[in-house]
Amino acid sequence: KSWFMKSKTKPNGKKAPAEEKKHYLEPEYTKVRVVDFDLKELVVLPREIDLNEWLASNTTTFFNLINLQYSTISEFCTAETCPAMTAYNTIYYWYDEKGKKTKCTAPQYVDFVMSLVQKLVTDEDVFPTKYGKEFPNSFESLVKKMCRFLFHVLAHIYWAHFKETVALELHGHLNTLYAHFVVFVREFNLVDPKETAIMEDLSEVLCTPLPAAHNHVTER
Repeated sequence: KSWFMKSKTKPNGKKAPAEEKKHYLEPEYTKVRVVDFDLKELVVLPREIDLNEWLASNTTTFFNLINLQYSTISEFCTAETCPAMTAYNTIYYWYDEKGKKTKCTAPQYVDFVMSLVQKLVTDEDVFPTKYGKEFPNSFESLVKKMCRFLFHVLAHIYWAHFKETVALELHGHLNTLYAHFVVFVREFNLVDPKETAIMEDLSEVLCTPLPAAHNHVTER
């Protein structure tokens, strides 16, 4: 989708929501990162480590970091401000264990995500910590599910709460976390590209290492 298209206006003069300006793509924001090295090196599977171990430790870390990032804006994410879990032109619905579709507010959805992931990463049968205990056969599909949900949370923060993130001067952290997460899920094919397409323009900008001229850390 080209963002150079003239925005369609509804009769009342308001822009259609899908044409909203993507503030997070403005260079003054995208150039702010906390680290300035190639994230690809951070995510590649080290030779001596088992793939499942690597997926487990990274997924747990991302869960904690995304949870923390969301907590910084959670007071602005309420049933009133975010009656649905949205990102761009997408509404995410929650499906319970029985597969029943639930329309919920964004804070409810995030709560469902974080509770589910917390439950899984602390379940010894799914994320074994004891030596010699095997990962379940369903491990990779569970990791994919968790990563998909965590992506939804990141996308919602960018779409609905980027202004607050900038006001708190945490957009450098958000950009770095987002780029690291996307490079990780791409490396191991953990999230369907159709799912991440709504943030593709941001991924393109953030997952490319900064040019040499910027090779100093922008945040102090």
